[in-house]
Amino acid sequence: MSDTWQRDPDSGGVKIDDSVQYEVKQRILKYAETNLAGRYTKLDIRFRDKFCYVDAYTEPLEPVIKEWPSDFPETREEHMERMRNTPIHLCRLRYFGDKDEWGLAFYSYAHNDYETSVFPNGKFYGIPEMAIEAAADFHL
Repeated sequence: MSDTWQRDPDSGGVKIDDSVQYEVKQRILKYAETNLAGRYTKLDIRFRDKFCYVDAYTEPLEPVIKEWPSDFPETREEHMERMRNTPIHLCRLRYFGDKDEWGLAFYSYAHNDYETSVFPNGKFYGIPEMAIEAAADFHL
């Protein structure tokens, strides 16, 4: 039997201190501005305990119907505004104490929860920039 400790990408983690929060938020924003321009209108990056949540907002497509149904509970304009203000949950990063080794989970709309995933390189841990790229490719 081995005495090697194995880290589980789906549990544990370390509370993210303010300096790490600031640095990671700046890294994500810089990466998105440079590499994902035009794919979102706004990013929302927030931290809670050991997690970093990243949501995106987009400009919705115009509905294809020509005449808006009169019995629909909202007008076309109200619908568009609601869609503009509804976030797309891109991903959740789990912090393990290293700014360059985070766990990744994508939001599952089918299960209304985050589900652990691997990074595009096949590893369970990676940098925030790689997570944002993968999440944008998947959701945007």
